[in-house]
Amino acid sequence: MTKFILFKWPNVSVMAKSTILLHKNELDSTGIEICPMGELDESVQKVHRDEHFMFVILEDGYSSLELDFRTVELSGTSVLYVAPGQVHRYIKNEDCKGWFVFVETALIPKTYLEIFNTYLNSNQAVSIEKNDDLFSFIPVFDSVLANWASPFQNNLINSFTDSLMGLVVRALIKNRHSEKTIGGQKYKTVLHFKQLVQINYKKLKQVKEYALELHITPLYLNEVVKEITGFSASHWIQQEIILESQRLLYYTDMDIKQIAFELGYDDYAYFSRFFKKNTGHTASEFRKSKPLFVQL
Repeated sequence: MTKFILFKWPNVSVMAKSTILLHKNELDSTGIEICPMGELDESVQKVHRDEHFMFVILEDGYSSLELDFRTVELSGTSVLYVAPGQVHRYIKNEDCKGWFVFVETALIPKTYLEIFNTYLNSNQAVSIEKNDDLFSFIPVFDSVLANWASPFQNNLINSFTDSLMGLVVRALIKNRHSEKTIGGQKYKTVLHFKQLVQINYKKLKQVKEYALELHITPLYLNEVVKEITGFSASHWIQQEIILESQRLLYYTDMDIKQIAFELGYDDYAYFSRFFKKNTGHTASEFRKSKPLFVQL
């Protein structure tokens, strides 16, 4: 069973930070690492972003991690992915059997990357069947990685990586969208829109601006985004801005005016009204109620 719950903030003292820790160039030359649960490096237990993808494949037990202001709880047979740039930290596991898989973005086929981008912040964790192929596939792949000193090993590793990503994507899309929907023009439009938002949210704030980039009308853009995701196009634009502003308020000591400017708002007062309208409280109230996190 997979469950998202509101994060319960621990009783810890405040430690101000001007940046969010970024893990870079951590993977070896293969670009992929498999780590059994229980052998996790302590650095992953600290709040950080990664330049690579992280996948949690849980076969049994209970595991939880903080992911952008939510605690994600996994129990039983589950799959979760964390995309590059998302703020997260591992919290704990109980009697866990499973793996953490770390993969460089460049190794993931474009088609699968598109699906990960589509589900970002909406469907990143799913429950899977006990007999899912992932559980038999990963030990074999781990063995291949442990014995990779052969002339053909790189090709073999790339093929195994493609297959692993395919199994993860199959778990994500199962019973969510038909194959026709995933490959359809509307789906591609939504994907392109979400990619544009992730890149341009600091300078483009209006649905009509993204519609112009996509060469479609704002009305049509809203219709297809709502049909595929269940939310309007403006929702996804606002969510991207709010999420990054909350990250900066919570994980850094930047003042609110600096944050507003960083997010593309020259008018600090307008940013303050925007934040309150979309969260129900002011930026100052959010910062005071969510003290900066201490690396435990």
